[in-house]
Amino acid sequence: MLTSVLITGFYTGILAILHIALSMNVINLRMKLKIGIGDGGNHDLARAIRCHGNFIEHVPLSILLLGIYELNGGSVFMVHACGGLLVAARALHTIGLSKTIKTSWQRFSGTLTTFILMLVLGLFNIFALV
Repeated sequence: MLTSVLITGFYTGILAILHIALSMNVINLRMKLKIGIGDGGNHDLARAIRCHGNFIEHVPLSILLLGIYELNGGSVFMVHACGGLLVAARALHTIGLSKTIKTSWQRFSGTLTTFILMLVLGLFNIFALV
């Protein structure tokens, strides 16, 4: 059994870079618009805040599920597949939401893929005990 989470660490690193980019986008807009709290009614800032917030709502649990699966001796292929899909899903969601507040195929695909990954990893972790 593995005693480290090297693969999860790799994908966590990529997602950390995306997190910093999303955070910097919010910070830059706040500075440009001189809005310290909330969105001040600015739609661009509201969208940037939502992109960042959605990332923070879903990525930590997804990474935790991935790391637990890897630590429990999950298939190396599946850890890479799930990690790569998670990065792609979150990037797609960010692209879709940054373009419009309306629905888009990128936003829908990113959300659906994230939820499916969380479900699959959750089930893998539950049934690892059986």
